[in-house]
Amino acid sequence: MGARVVSTTSVGPEAGLSGAELATRYGLAVAGARPGIVTYTRQLWSYRNFIVTYASSIISASFSKARLGRLWQVLTPLSNAAVYYLIFGVLVGTKRDVPNFITYLCIGIFTFLFTSASAVQGVQSVTKNLAMIRALHFPRATVSLATTWTQLQNFLAAMVVLLAIALATHEPISHTWIYMPPCIALQLMFNTGLGFACARIGAKIPDLKQLAPFVTRTWMYLSGVLYSATKFDANLPGPLATVAKLNPAVVYIDIMRHALLRRFANSPAYAWVWPPMVTWALAIGWAVVALAAGYIYFWRGEEEYGRG
Repeated sequence: MGARVVSTTSVGPEAGLSGAELATRYGLAVAGARPGIVTYTRQLWSYRNFIVTYASSIISASFSKARLGRLWQVLTPLSNAAVYYLIFGVLVGTKRDVPNFITYLCIGIFTFLFTSASAVQGVQSVTKNLAMIRALHFPRATVSLATTWTQLQNFLAAMVVLLAIALATHEPISHTWIYMPPCIALQLMFNTGLGFACARIGAKIPDLKQLAPFVTRTWMYLSGVLYSATKFDANLPGPLATVAKLNPAVVYIDIMRHALLRRFANSPAYAWVWPPMVTWALAIGWAVVALAAGYIYFWRGEEEYGRG
């Protein structure tokens, strides 16, 4: 008897369909493909508890070998303030033109460090977590958010010290203190967007982490941390002075200073860099634009992280 040959060629409804068409029919997707931004945001929200817990673990790990532990959260900005006070307040004599210079200086340093640390640490947020990124599937934005959340916790600890310094230097408790929470929230939004952008750039250019501290130090000197940014008008050409005053760090520092410094509120050294309504508009604008642009920029690179 002759052997009967059975054909294995599909004769069903899938006959003639390509692999891609079959994948589409059965809802299959490319492993590691970037989801739509709405889906990605939902996924990211589902990891909110992980982000908070991971941020706390980063802080605990960073201070685990230090004898003073988490006390360094406030000692680090205080040490910076002491050094700058000695150099610019005492040796250069800046304090002669600014009433309550120590509180004025601490507000500038603590507020700026919140943003600069978010940027510097953001540059390394992907590269420092490559092992986890390559081993597990999760929205990569979680590592950037955890890094920024870590800096928020450090800043809030520093704010407790800052309020103590303000009261110790006889600054009154004022209704203007209510400006601080919305200012911190807006600055957090800005820092988050900045952290997202720095994370993607840092993932592309790992050597950027060596350059980041120099960039942020230069940024600090241009942000009115040690002096009033109103001096830009007298020392820079008109258009350049305007650009310098649009610096987001200038905006957030200005709001924090006017919230806390009330004892010499009429001093020329405490003049608003922009009118108050303009300052708040800039603070909101920088927060919204930075967060939206940074988030979209990071999301567009989702498939790149951990590759290579």
